[in-house]
Amino acid sequence: MATITRIDIQMIDLVPKVKRVDAIQSFVSQETPLVTIYDSDGATGTGYSYTIGTGGPSVIALLEHTLGPALIGRDPDRIDGIWRDLLFLTHATSVGAITSLALAAIDTALWDMKCKKAELPLWKTAGGTRDRIPLYTTEGGWLHLETQVLIDDALEMQSKGFKGSKIKIGSDHVSQDAARLKAVRDAVGDSYEIMTDANQGFTLSEAIRLARVLEEHNIGWFEEPLPADDVAGHTELARRTSVPIAVGESMYSLSQFKDYLQAGAASIVQVDVARIGGITPWLKVAHLAEAFNIMVCPHFLMELHLPLVCAVPNAKWLEYIPQLDTITKDTIEISDGFAKPNDTPGLGIDWDWDVIAKQSLVSKTISGRS
Repeated sequence: MATITRIDIQMIDLVPKVKRVDAIQSFVSQETPLVTIYDSDGATGTGYSYTIGTGGPSVIALLEHTLGPALIGRDPDRIDGIWRDLLFLTHATSVGAITSLALAAIDTALWDMKCKKAELPLWKTAGGTRDRIPLYTTEGGWLHLETQVLIDDALEMQSKGFKGSKIKIGSDHVSQDAARLKAVRDAVGDSYEIMTDANQGFTLSEAIRLARVLEEHNIGWFEEPLPADDVAGHTELARRTSVPIAVGESMYSLSQFKDYLQAGAASIVQVDVARIGGITPWLKVAHLAEAFNIMVCPHFLMELHLPLVCAVPNAKWLEYIPQLDTITKDTIEISDGFAKPNDTPGLGIDWDWDVIAKQSLVSKTISGRS
């Protein structure tokens, strides 16, 4: 039996290529923890997660002082057991973002190793439902952008075969959001999907009022309309509108998703592999949603979510926000608005370690000899 002998921990900061502003924040930084795990047979696996500008050092500290040392001597093939043990080890800080992000970096590394040993890509190892997925874009829909910029970006992406665009909402008055959405809808036509994202920016009364506007423009979904811990509010909103309610990027446990699904509070699940704590719990959420006949459309992390949405039967979209192209040697294959996972064993990410070494803000090693 192979055992884990070493863990390398790094962190880089990926500066977004475009300005990103939504209803509650503007972020200019993406701290990215990277974990590489080695076993006694010489196998390796690399995983990662992210923060939006803050919290990265806390994730690194948890990896270095608590989770990493607990991996030494473990059987890397026992992924679910390791995930559960590490969650219990940190039970005083779970459920929460910092712990989930640290767990995700480890769990994705273990899955990368597992797939490499099996000589299979993640999308086949985890299910292999489909070999491509349609894309919608978010990068041209930020809240600070002028209406004409939204239109130009949507038309450009439509010409490339993309199937939809996401528009951020949360302007000073509902009429401003309405005007922006109408302008984009008039430009792209009825068959192009428009999604909206409020980033938890509304009260229930505001969301109910805006939902009527979204219905007028045949909006694909109303994303994070309310604070993520307001299950009752989302249930009431879902009852009052025909627009699908999408939630999940700010939820950190299987049980939180269970509560939403049981309450009928969401009809689209946007589980984020980093914020849920890794591939292991991501797949459980996806299959739970499948049992409720609910669609999975994950948030962010395009490169890692691509194989996962191709693995499960109830995924419909992949969000297009390129992140890793400056630290990897290849990019996702896109053809006529569809993304295709590659057949390289592992996560399908070809890291550029020379670039990563130059940009690394943290570099630590944990081994059985430490």
